[in-house]
Amino acid sequence: MQVFSVLAAIFSILILIIIHELGHFLAARLQGIYATRFSIGFGPVIWKYQGPMTEYAVRAIPLGGYVGFPDEDPDSKIPPNDPNLLKNRPVIQRIVVISAGVIANFIFAWFAIITMISIGGLPEGHRATPSGVLLAQIIPDSPAQRANLKAGDVILAANGQPLSGDEKGLGAMAEVVKGSKGKAVTLRVEKAQSKEQLTMEIRPNEKGQIGVQLQPHGARVYRPVSGLSEAVSKTNQIYSGMFSQTLGGITGLFSGHTSVNDLSSPVGIVDKGSQLIQDDWRSFFWLTAIISISLGVINILPLPALDGGHLVFLLFEAVRGKPASEAFQMQVMQTGLLLLVGLGLVLIFKDTFSLVAGALQSNS
Repeated sequence: MQVFSVLAAIFSILILIIIHELGHFLAARLQGIYATRFSIGFGPVIWKYQGPMTEYAVRAIPLGGYVGFPDEDPDSKIPPNDPNLLKNRPVIQRIVVISAGVIANFIFAWFAIITMISIGGLPEGHRATPSGVLLAQIIPDSPAQRANLKAGDVILAANGQPLSGDEKGLGAMAEVVKGSKGKAVTLRVEKAQSKEQLTMEIRPNEKGQIGVQLQPHGARVYRPVSGLSEAVSKTNQIYSGMFSQTLGGITGLFSGHTSVNDLSSPVGIVDKGSQLIQDDWRSFFWLTAIISISLGVINILPLPALDGGHLVFLLFEAVRGKPASEAFQMQVMQTGLLLLVGLGLVLIFKDTFSLVAGALQSNS
């Protein structure tokens, strides 16, 4: 089951990469603009097919993808003044091509949510169990992590008070922790892997937090939607909440409310996603929707090497009447790409180290 969940999480990410790049590709081709490469992944080619105009390829490192235009190919035999080259099209048409990947991700997320609701029903709380609250996530470098608590562990009691598996249990746990600033809290914990029950003490930080995200341990209850109108209405409501949450997390990085430690690499996303999918198949659709929205929001940021960075140059060209020099654009984009790759490698190392350390601790 765990292997299936990991593969499903990886498949979810690959779908969203394809959707994003397909948005760019179709926006170009539907306007008659040349697109000579459609690649999923980076690095060595695993499979490719040469169509009449476009080479379609799957590459070894599935951490992204790209649509290649002959404008960027110094060996292209297409005349530089050809009207169907992307660079020779009006600014508004180029803006459509650049923004189409983000738009495709936003639209796909909406359809993922309404599909889940239509097939799996609407969530209506949890069926209470007597087995405590579930640790959904452990914040890095928190009291919980230092106490060796893991996602999937269940807190059965806090300071001797039994915790039910519903929202009441969450509230009781929150009250105990918040009321224990500077004082140790005694927890009765059932470990996820061994099902062994342990008693431990953990001291909340100065804010009355131990660094965990909790969720009810009881099975989530679903009901069928009453019709298309309710499905659309609830989808819009859930979509709006996901979008606001994602946007808040991104803006929190710039305001200081969110730490880089809270970010996840593809390794971390697959790890957390596989845990969700293992608990409930519907989570595949939730995971796909939230990653799709996140991918769209991140890509539209006005940062070099992202779609938003390209849009900034296009808007500058529209206002100024002519583009910035190619040398300047290339320098900015290469610098941005190096920074993004560096951040990605740091996050991959962090998430991989956490996984390995967690596995060693759980086996010790």
